[in-house]
Amino acid sequence: MPRSTQLLHPQREPAPALAAATVLLLRDGPHGLEVLMTRRSLSASFAPGAYVFPGGGIEAGDGAAHDQATRRPAQSAAHLTQAIAAIRESFEELGVLLARQVDGAPVPPATLAQFDRHAPLLPQCVAHGLRLAAADVYVLARWITDRDLPRRFDVPFLVARMPDGQIPVADGKEQFEPVWVRPQDALARHAAGDFFIIFPTIRTLERLQDYPDVKAVLAACASEQPLWTSCPRAGLLAGKEARYMEHEPPYGELALVCPDGQILHALDWQSQQPVPLLKNVQRLTAPNPGFMTGPGTNSYLVGDPRSGYVVIDPGPADTAHVERLWRAAGGNIRAIVCTHSHPDHFPGARPLQALCSRPPPILGLPSQPTARANSQFTPDRALADGEELVLEGGGSDGTQTHTLRVIHTPGHAANHLCLLLQEDGLLFSGDHILNGSTTVIDPPDGDMTAYLESLDKLDAACAGASVGFILPAHGHVLAPARAVIAHLKQHRLAREAKVLAVMKADPDGTLDDWVARAYDDVPERVWPVAKRSLLAHVGRIRAMAPGND
Repeated sequence: MPRSTQLLHPQREPAPALAAATVLLLRDGPHGLEVLMTRRSLSASFAPGAYVFPGGGIEAGDGAAHDQATRRPAQSAAHLTQAIAAIRESFEELGVLLARQVDGAPVPPATLAQFDRHAPLLPQCVAHGLRLAAADVYVLARWITDRDLPRRFDVPFLVARMPDGQIPVADGKEQFEPVWVRPQDALARHAAGDFFIIFPTIRTLERLQDYPDVKAVLAACASEQPLWTSCPRAGLLAGKEARYMEHEPPYGELALVCPDGQILHALDWQSQQPVPLLKNVQRLTAPNPGFMTGPGTNSYLVGDPRSGYVVIDPGPADTAHVERLWRAAGGNIRAIVCTHSHPDHFPGARPLQALCSRPPPILGLPSQPTARANSQFTPDRALADGEELVLEGGGSDGTQTHTLRVIHTPGHAANHLCLLLQEDGLLFSGDHILNGSTTVIDPPDGDMTAYLESLDKLDAACAGASVGFILPAHGHVLAPARAVIAHLKQHRLAREAKVLAVMKADPDGTLDDWVARAYDDVPERVWPVAKRSLLAHVGRIRAMAPGND
């Protein structure tokens, strides 16, 4: 992980997350699934005026009430306590009672009418021979409040079917205006500005709208584990706060730049100014956005004014971009490294070298005979696998030393390499790993078997050096590094299995036939590019076939 001395912002301890529980009461309406929501008090300390699901803090008595609740065989003690808390809160806030008679029958209306919402719930249930229906409450998700907020909660979002015959009535203190609403309608009303909901609620409703009925939701929760867990992070987009979950492209970058949740990092893509990621790492994106390059090629500067800088991937030979790189380094460039020889990565190397009063060496691997004509590249010196490039800036504590280890990673290109910043646990992945898309493997210079083997090599390197973040040549920073690599490999192998199935089903088909079926989950406009990776998969499959040892 990054050294604390290289963090851009002072470290701080986020507020502790308090244990709480929320329940989504569901019913099947005339037009599909509906969820019960209520408006919080305008004076509430958390999310005032927002429409929410009923819930609140977990109390000591909730954990002591296990014997008075029904329980599924696989329901953990923690989940049971959470379910009891949610049942209690839904009763106190809305008068909805999730309970059953000893024989499993629902609560009779006459019995429910005798309950006092202002008195403790459990003694009343005991007096009327009822058990809390915790077995009917399932875990949907787990949300942990964003690190930047002063009040934080660790909250399971639970789901349960609304008991027949009960009518929710808000307590008029904490909750107001209970309303049944379809998830998609709640989202539409929020977008229109007349139904305020906060980020976790929005994202929960977005996922809930895909289910046709209550039965489908409960079936999806049968594993007893949250379908997702998230502690969102926020950055600035067009000057406004924007929040993201772990699977979304900006999340890893926010974790690197503002690990304690400060909302200070601008996420807008621009090519005019370098973007500090750490004190010793800057990113300058080339002005070459496009279908294949995304927001543009990321050039990185590693180092500081005392140690000098290594420039990774100077990008295209764009005069303004090259000059910005030179200025960002104060002209103190010790080496220029090209991760591979594709034309959006290396052409800026010679012009950048020419700007420096002491021309730094251009390093990398020479292109192979398999490279295309526009990818011919000869470095001043070839880098050895495992070689270390060391920037020494002085200082007895080593805070001014920056060591980049070279890792040969053929696959995307035969001369591809990655760089690992050892002191800070960062992997500069070039085009081997991207944010927002999978890299194209274009034979003959690209090779799918080599690509997958290089992923394994990178995973081992990340494990050995405690790498937490991947800095790709296109897109935002990725994290956590090893999970990203594992997901990418799984995706590639799943695609390969799909290609193999298509080939078996249509052995005489053409690449055009196969791409339409093997890549039917991507837009047709992508198929011409996907066909190059398809060819790489086909070559790998045929090479692994019996008789090709």
